Amino acid sequence: MGAEDRERSGLRERKKQETRLALSWAAIRLAVERGFDNVRVEDIAAEVGVSPRTFNNYFAGKGEAIAARHLERARQISVELRARPESEPLWEAITNAAMARFALGQGTGEDKPDRQWVDGVRLMVSEPALQGEFVRANATAEAELAAAIAERTGTDPARDLYPRLVAGAVGVAIATSIEHWLNAEEPTPMAPVLRDAFQQLANGLPVP
Repeated sequence: MGAEDRERSGLRERKKQETRLALSWAAIRLAVERGFDNVRVEDIAAEVGVSPRTFNNYFAGKGEAIAARHLERARQISVELRARPESEPLWEAITNAAMARFALGQGTGEDKPDRQWVDGVRLMVSEPALQGEFVRANATAEAELAAAIAERTGTDPARDLYPRLVAGAVGVAIATSIEHWLNAEEPTPMAPVLRDAFQQLANGLPVP
């Protein structure tokens, strides 16, 4: 394959990824605004300006589409971790990688989120139809993070407990932070909650 062919192939892949994420974000936004049961595949496709057939080329259903954005953000933590300086301590690198990727979405940064948005997200993620999708997404992201941690620490995720244990702890920290963020009495920024969770892990979870 020549350079021009590789460039065209790369451009096609980028466009496909952009469409995939646009459909996922549209599914989330509509589910938050209308309720999960009131959103059809046709609605999601129309929001992005594509056909339902195109939607079905990317996702088996709206649940998978909603979980896709969470999966992509979680997987990108592994990408960011590999890009962190080798001299950076592991937990500092993990924290920086997570903050660079996970705390960028609507309502999950440093600013106070909109109450209506948080309430809508809480209702959406409580849908039984989404639970399996999020479990699968988390398992995929955890395996990829374990591989990145293994590379950084010179361990083997197939034989050594450490990289899978750390990756699992990271997944729990993210899930717990999201739950805390969604159930706070007053809307609170997500980023400080996530940062605090990683700091407690880095400190060895000392008793308060």
